[in-house]
Amino acid sequence: MPEKPLAGLKILVTRPRDQAVLLAQRIEQEGGIPLRFPLLEIAPVQDAGTLHEQVSRLAQFNLAVFVSPNAVKYGIAAIRAEGDIPCPPQNIVIEPSDRGRADGRQLPQSAGFAGNVSLPPALRIATVGQGSAKVLHQLGIANVIAPTERFDSEGLLALPEMQNIAGWRVIIFRGDGGREFLGDALKARGAAVEYAVCYQRSKPQWDARALLEAAPDAITVTSSEALVYLWQMLGDAQGDRLCGIPLFVPHKRIAELARQQGWLRVQLTDAGDDGLLSALVAWSSDYR
Repeated sequence: MPEKPLAGLKILVTRPRDQAVLLAQRIEQEGGIPLRFPLLEIAPVQDAGTLHEQVSRLAQFNLAVFVSPNAVKYGIAAIRAEGDIPCPPQNIVIEPSDRGRADGRQLPQSAGFAGNVSLPPALRIATVGQGSAKVLHQLGIANVIAPTERFDSEGLLALPEMQNIAGWRVIIFRGDGGREFLGDALKARGAAVEYAVCYQRSKPQWDARALLEAAPDAITVTSSEALVYLWQMLGDAQGDRLCGIPLFVPHKRIAELARQQGWLRVQLTDAGDDGLLSALVAWSSDYR
């Protein structure tokens, strides 16, 4: 039997705990050893009063933007918690016998997307990435506006549907902090923008020695914030010990930051788990 491409290689997975599961499993399937080292923790906002007030007015908005899978998870949870929004619901009721997949086929029972989501019928839904779009489709939400090439705010803003939005009211579901670029660009086009903060990030208290002792062969980082925390945790001296390890990132902006920090072997990948895994497999053939 031929050796699997990642056999014996230790791959650091730095996504938040819940989001790291599938990537870790796929690394194992290719023979690798996933080292789970979450650099961010994700949780619902502690004071959700403002969020629930905004959700109660959802029918007043023309467009809702979910900036990440976490924004979908916690934003939709807030919408469900609000219950009956004062408008006729859109036909996106998900029952066990009707579990839509991103490609229109049925989801297995284990997918766990049972429940009801009631959205105003005129509300447009948008997101910046295919991962978020897939989750929205799995929830039964059709006609999601999402880029198909560049998966970020700039990619979304370039779409034809986002050009003539003067007078629109836009609600952006996101975490605490985050980039202002999307909201500022929409305001510049004449839209009124509100941010709905539906989750918060925190930094786990890691000891850099644990990472050094793990001795990863490759590192994956999927957000700029996580990369900043990683370098802060390491410090310049210990960062210099790791900066020669291949660093796999799915976005040009993260790659630029990594090079500024001093990482020497930055690998820019395609988006999502597929992109990261394909790049890891391609790298492993040269590594050996």
